[in-house]
Amino acid sequence: MESEIVVGLDIGTTKIAVLVGRRTEHGKIEILGIGKAESLGVARGVVLNIDETVRAIKEAVNEASNKSGVDIKVVSVGIAGQHIKSLQHRGMRTRRSLDDEISQADIDELIDDMYRLAMSPGEEIIHVIPQEYIIDSEVGIKNPIGMAGTRLEANFHIITGQVAAAKNIYKCVNKAGLEVAELTLEPLASSEAVLSEEEKEAGVVLVDIGGGTTDVAIFHDNIIRHTAVIPFGGNIITEDIKEGCSIIKAQAELLKIKFGSALAGENQENEIVSIPGLRGRPHKEISVRNLAHIIQARMEEIMEHVYYEIKNSGYEKKLIAGIVVTGGGGQLKHITQLIEYVTGMDTRIGYPNEHLAGSSEDVANPSYATGVGLVMRGLKTAHKKKAVENTVTQHSKKTKGGWFDQIFSKGKQWFEEDENA
Repeated sequence: MESEIVVGLDIGTTKIAVLVGRRTEHGKIEILGIGKAESLGVARGVVLNIDETVRAIKEAVNEASNKSGVDIKVVSVGIAGQHIKSLQHRGMRTRRSLDDEISQADIDELIDDMYRLAMSPGEEIIHVIPQEYIIDSEVGIKNPIGMAGTRLEANFHIITGQVAAAKNIYKCVNKAGLEVAELTLEPLASSEAVLSEEEKEAGVVLVDIGGGTTDVAIFHDNIIRHTAVIPFGGNIITEDIKEGCSIIKAQAELLKIKFGSALAGENQENEIVSIPGLRGRPHKEISVRNLAHIIQARMEEIMEHVYYEIKNSGYEKKLIAGIVVTGGGGQLKHITQLIEYVTGMDTRIGYPNEHLAGSSEDVANPSYATGVGLVMRGLKTAHKKKAVENTVTQHSKKTKGGWFDQIFSKGKQWFEEDENA
């Protein structure tokens, strides 16, 4: 059977990337085409210019469509930005019958209740993630389906964001002639692409350094425990280089990519880079070590923020797998050494190629971790949706349009609304 094709749309501060993918028969992800465009309408993960963002989305979609031969209509979209917050909450439902087993419907109702929580004005709930279940005061239950009990409780990790920020994303996607299949928090998507199940079990911190923001997600016992978005990323380092070296932004970005390093001590004092002067002006000579000093100062500041979030989560001593750094910032030379120096935790770079089926080197780049993760999540959602639809069809056949049929059609409608929410 031909696998469903899913499209991930990563609306970043530096670039807008579109990835078209499907699952192979061996369970790997095959990327059929990539499109990318410079992102000029987004700052710190938030859309500030609708028209510029729409133009960039169309450009990236056209490129991905041409490369993959797929007519792109529906996309799974990522959301980030410093407006993202997370909170812990406990939900509870009293069940009428002790004889009936706890079913997926009971869990869905409990999760649905969480989406009705009163939020601050202008905020909405993006994700409700169950952490552990409690049945009749019995704690630490990971999967309650099939168990008996009257009082079903759960601890939830709830991720919220500004309504306006989410609406602007929907507006841009719709204006580009596309439909949003689901909206996913970007660090959750990146974690799908670069973290292993063993790391999530042991305890791990995902640090996704993008252009405008640095996203943090902490996992322990295979459950997400803490999320945060820090409003600094690679662009602020480029600005520091521009100011510190008195050069234009384009030159600062090139310097960072080609000669940048996160540790000044790793560079020779006599290494010099010559930059062409503007309009016949003399060349400017810049020390590679001085460049590294500028980068290191800002990267240390960003990592101090990350380390604060790690301590704030209460899981600092339980993160056996250390830190996985990904995103465009994960390509900076000596980044793992700097992070280990600031936090004292083991660090590796997260590449999304572990889940990919023989894709080009382009996709195996840390800066595509979010895009690959969006495709992976989209494929999981499509699979789940198909399973529900199959269940609905089977029950409909059994009951031949009776009252049972009505109940299941309502369940299907609720699921689709939930998926599109």
